[in-house]
Amino acid sequence: MKNKKVRFFILFFIVLLLLIFILCYFFIPKNDSKLKTIRSEEQLEKIYQGKQQSDLENIFYSVLCMPFSIPYNSYADGVILSSSSSQSSSSLGLDASVIAPATNAASSSNNLFSSSSTKDYSTTNIQVENVDEADIIKTDGDYIYSLSGSNVIITDVRDPENIQIASKISSFSICAPEDLILFENQLIVIFQEGTGSSYSYSSNSNTVVRIYDITDRTTPVLQKSYTLYEPYYTSRCIGENLYVISSGNLRWENDQVITYYLEDNKQIELPLDQIHYLEDVQTKKQTLISVVDLKQVEEDIQVNSYLIDISNCYVSEKNIYLFDQDYEGSTSTPPISSLFGFAGAIGPFIYHSNTSNSSGYYTKVFKFEILEDGSIQYRASSRVKGKTINQYSFDEYDANLRLALYDNSGSRVVVLDPDLNEIGKTSYLAKGETMYSSRFIGTKAYLVTYLTTDPLYVIDLSDPRNPAVLGELKIPGYSTYLHPYDENHLIGIGMETEENIVRNSSGKIIRTTSQIVGMKMALFDVSDVSNPIQISDTVIGDRRTTSAILTNPKALLFSKEKELIAIPINNFAEDFSISNSTSSYSSIVRSYTSYNKPYIAEGYAVYKINLEDGFSLKGIITHENTTNKRTWQTNTKLLRGVYIDDNLFTVSESAIKVNSLDDLTLKEELQITQN
Repeated sequence: MKNKKVRFFILFFIVLLLLIFILCYFFIPKNDSKLKTIRSEEQLEKIYQGKQQSDLENIFYSVLCMPFSIPYNSYADGVILSSSSSQSSSSLGLDASVIAPATNAASSSNNLFSSSSTKDYSTTNIQVENVDEADIIKTDGDYIYSLSGSNVIITDVRDPENIQIASKISSFSICAPEDLILFENQLIVIFQEGTGSSYSYSSNSNTVVRIYDITDRTTPVLQKSYTLYEPYYTSRCIGENLYVISSGNLRWENDQVITYYLEDNKQIELPLDQIHYLEDVQTKKQTLISVVDLKQVEEDIQVNSYLIDISNCYVSEKNIYLFDQDYEGSTSTPPISSLFGFAGAIGPFIYHSNTSNSSGYYTKVFKFEILEDGSIQYRASSRVKGKTINQYSFDEYDANLRLALYDNSGSRVVVLDPDLNEIGKTSYLAKGETMYSSRFIGTKAYLVTYLTTDPLYVIDLSDPRNPAVLGELKIPGYSTYLHPYDENHLIGIGMETEENIVRNSSGKIIRTTSQIVGMKMALFDVSDVSNPIQISDTVIGDRRTTSAILTNPKALLFSKEKELIAIPINNFAEDFSISNSTSSYSSIVRSYTSYNKPYIAEGYAVYKINLEDGFSLKGIITHENTTNKRTWQTNTKLLRGVYIDDNLFTVSESAIKVNSLDDLTLKEELQITQN
């Protein structure tokens, strides 16, 4: 009798385990990186409510897993939890907007659209050749298109000594435009609706895109308008196709998830089969990608929804890469997939944690191919350890994706093949230091890390399966942006620092610290890759000096042929000055005060640059606004500079100035009213 009971319980236990295995195999979602589509509104509602994990799986967790709870990394099997439990990009100190010329080009003057003008003019400082990026100023050589408050200003600059406003687009209510894209005779204006103020972000804001026909610059005509119900993230123009990306939380309205968008004031429902998700990505976030053929704007736009969160974006001519960044913890309940499966029902007894090397930051990669007709198609996803800085942390070369990443172990470069499989990586560099900038140029990568000095690393990527560090240079300060001067020289823009050594009473070094003493531009010779050297540098202002270029490379104006490099800079008005390593030139901006408080002044610093003389300051152009002194900051915002032939145009929200490129002699000034 006793043996029968034992056999019965053994048989019962085996049957129970077999049943559990069958249920897990057929009913529990597996870690699947293939793209799937939403099947029903109920499924989408469950995702919105955070009920992606099945009830059956929850039961298994509570009944079988909890007794065996041990330290576990919840991402070890590729499952990404809801973004509400992860660190946002802002908490990582990243710029989500984020941030120079093409991968294999050394000039920012990439003419991406046709124009009747035969003039020599600058265009937006972009990252990838033939992939135009939106900015707050554009020019076609004859006209300048710029933002001023809630207006878009089109300025006729064909006669540089008599510039005039050709037209003004003002129908933006209280929402100020954020970005402009220029394609032939079309001007695309992008802004966020519902933010209530310029250049602000709200999780409930909408992306509004308006496309104008500007064949007659004096009378822009609205061709198409559409609204995506997520905050604006970024945009690109490749050939005749416009790509606008928005990302945010799924929204609830009238007892259901919003699945529509507006096109030309018509509400269009997004079909469920155009809402995509990955089973190994669990989130309530949504990323929308819209595609518009600018030569056929009368056609309907394409909109696709992907239930993923993003913190970075890189776009080549053939692919769109979206990235999500998460922090992986060290303790959690083991996933059901690790407890049941082909390994058998003894999973709870043999499972053990393997978190010693897995905790930290991870970057999830989502790849979308741009097809011949301009539409996009999901291709693959992957996950690599480490976090990134901005869009310049990525580069596509010979169909491989190259990433610059860093974490507590140091900085490194990882190479993924077209299917996003890892095929090569460097060893970790500069453990304990933060990576401040990276740049991929052809078969080379350049990394800047910093703790108290600035190591510039040169990495050979000619063999993507065996990347190798070729050389390094240590100097004071650090560069937040690297820009190619030519194939053998590199420009670094960042901060100059001063190292402080603290000693005890016996003279022993206790610690080493550093402090910022000003901005810095440096010119590096990397022709000898094993021994990069700094051949010139210039320190700008003091520790309070800053610039838009530090976070947004589009603010850079550079031309090797014209020996020109120029950037906007900010400092306190009463001691706004520039010092140059080879010149005693100094420019003081007139001080205005309000209630005995100084305001922040902005100037446009123009330098001559060449390999023989390095950096030579030519002067500073200021746009002063004396009409409103009762604010801590001046309401004049110097935006950008562009050159057209031999003239330099500096554009702020309140004025446009024309100066000679040769000696910066003022030729013309046009005041802009924001009414």
